[in-house]
Amino acid sequence: MFPNFLPLQVNQLTDPEAIAFVQSIEKVSLATSLSDQPVPTTYIQKGYGVTPILLLHGFDSSILEFRLLLPLLAAQNETWAVDLLGFGFTQRQKQINYSPATIKIHLYNFWKTLINRPIVLVGASMGGATAIDFTLTYPQIVKSLVLINSLGYTSSPAFSKYLFPPFDFLAVEYLRQRHILALNLCSVLPNFDPKIVLAIQCAMLHQQMPLWYDAMIDYVKTGGYTNLADRIAKIDKSTLILWGEADDMLPLGDAEKFQRSIANSQLIKLKNCGHAPQIEQPQITSQHILQFLNKCNF
Repeated sequence: MFPNFLPLQVNQLTDPEAIAFVQSIEKVSLATSLSDQPVPTTYIQKGYGVTPILLLHGFDSSILEFRLLLPLLAAQNETWAVDLLGFGFTQRQKQINYSPATIKIHLYNFWKTLINRPIVLVGASMGGATAIDFTLTYPQIVKSLVLINSLGYTSSPAFSKYLFPPFDFLAVEYLRQRHILALNLCSVLPNFDPKIVLAIQCAMLHQQMPLWYDAMIDYVKTGGYTNLADRIAKIDKSTLILWGEADDMLPLGDAEKFQRSIANSQLIKLKNCGHAPQIEQPQITSQHILQFLNKCNF
């Protein structure tokens, strides 16, 4: 059975691996300084190991983007994934302002409550920016860092913070409608790949959660992670940079900037791979991460 805090649309999933992953989602009522009420926070934990891996998803996404990668990592290491504040299936509350600052506070409380040991932090896309920000704020917590097609040098357009009704709603609704359009196209095209349908279903599922619009509008208006570029060179952790060369969202030049700025870093470019190696090439991605950890003697 699926957890009862997930949208009813979860019952549309037919892929056995995706179903098993979703059935493993847990929820913890997390006390934070952000609200008088605990924040019900969704996560997955699997595997065993000395140094835990914590996976952070991208913008308008959820832990489901790690449905292929997490089991591969967990086969050799303790591995966690968490839905960041305002995203995924973590419950949204009207009294909370959703921004990089509140995401970091929530993430720290999650770490403190459930893990409370030094971690390897893996961030994809916006999750990479979250990982960088967290590492710079809490260097004693993070042993090493993995950035997957990460934000940091490229950020949200400056105009996003000036959105006002009804354009803020329309901007967010666009995120949902593009998934609906893609799903409809797949349903009428001959010989469509079922994996594409599954990917769209997983990408849309969290958008059915209460207050999704409110949280997205709140976050978009902050401009996101706009102040990281000048701080990236301060990272002193061993860092693996994984980058799909065919990324059509972030320039390949950003990967090379990360490598130049972070003193103890390694860049691996993934051929025939786009913005989401964790979905497009999970086997190769997991191998690179585990090899990196072995070199770090974790």
